[in-house]
Amino acid sequence: MTIASTPALEAAQALFSPQAITDPYPLYAQARALGRELGTDGLLHVPEWNITLVFSHEVASAVFRSPAALSGQGFAGESETAFPEAMRVLRPMMLFHNGPSHTRLRSLAQAAFTPRVVAQQRELVQTRLDRLLKAAADNPDFDAVEDLAVPLPVGVITEMLGLSGDDEAKFRQWSGSIAELLGGNNESTVMERVEADAIEMRRYFRGLADELRARPQPGLLSAMAGVEDGGERLSSDELLANAVLLLAAGHETTTNLIASGILTLARQPDAWAALKENPELAPGMTEELLRVTSPVQRTGRGLAQDLVVGGQTLRAGSFAALIVAAANRDERVFPDPERLDPARPNTARHLAFASGPHYCLGASLARMEGELVFRTLAERFPGMQVPEQQVQYRPNFVLRGPLALRVQLGAQG
Repeated sequence: MTIASTPALEAAQALFSPQAITDPYPLYAQARALGRELGTDGLLHVPEWNITLVFSHEVASAVFRSPAALSGQGFAGESETAFPEAMRVLRPMMLFHNGPSHTRLRSLAQAAFTPRVVAQQRELVQTRLDRLLKAAADNPDFDAVEDLAVPLPVGVITEMLGLSGDDEAKFRQWSGSIAELLGGNNESTVMERVEADAIEMRRYFRGLADELRARPQPGLLSAMAGVEDGGERLSSDELLANAVLLLAAGHETTTNLIASGILTLARQPDAWAALKENPELAPGMTEELLRVTSPVQRTGRGLAQDLVVGGQTLRAGSFAALIVAAANRDERVFPDPERLDPARPNTARHLAFASGPHYCLGASLARMEGELVFRTLAERFPGMQVPEQQVQYRPNFVLRGPLALRVQLGAQG
């Protein structure tokens, strides 16, 4: 029996089309406009999929904060059979837990990943950034993705975790596999690589928690292994899962922020000129770039209870697909939303790091890395230009960023 297509279903299907990789924003706008026509402004119910697409900043914020909205719901399903080894790695991630189990996992990880620990990494970030920019200064084929946006956060989080620098490439590959899985890429070749990487990850981390407790080492991983709260510790599987989460979250989103940020600054020359004139705008500009580029485009929550938000009821048992990138450009919250304005008074209200109990643990690290990158580029390479090119994006509907970006840094200022 064929289900008749409806405008709402077609709008939802479009969000998984090739255009949604290249330029998703017109599709978000069209779906939101359809919801407005149907009397659900900011929302679009898609009964055929038992989901509600959420474009409103107000509604998305409320869902993020609601105890009725559960993270990780709706992800397992086919993934349990398609990616059995990968799911064994992912299952203990705090991302897939709610309530007391989430509180336990997050508190144990957070006890090691403190604001003080993050603040102490500023010199590490700047040193690695300086080294990368020095190597890139005379490179006519400088790729802002491969030569800056990837190696900077990968190197930083690897060193922070206390992992061997010799293994950076390996951890980068593992993180990429997790990103592919979370992004919904189920191509057969990807599935095979994800499973192989999951097996290798488990082999690498097997027994590591006990080893680090017996012989503590410098770094965040050893600190996480040693944290004890009321007799509770992270098991080896939990240490692996949440180390991988920090590894993936610690570089995938930042990589996209840096690459997309450079491209967006090039497309908004007034904003780039303002930053060059006053590099102290870097923190506000970083917030705006997080808002406008939305490195995490969308996420979702399963509803354990009915939830009334924005005058609409989201039914228990359904799924709220939170289109973070659209919420971050909600004109009712951010007037002239596509324009970068580092002086915007409420720019930090963006949802690039989610909100509520699952607020991104590495948000302060990502902010620091972005701020240092954009400040340093404005100070040292004021003549930086992005030549005309066809920018291709990673085939990932969740984590959006360019595959490559040719940049001409110009003479150092």
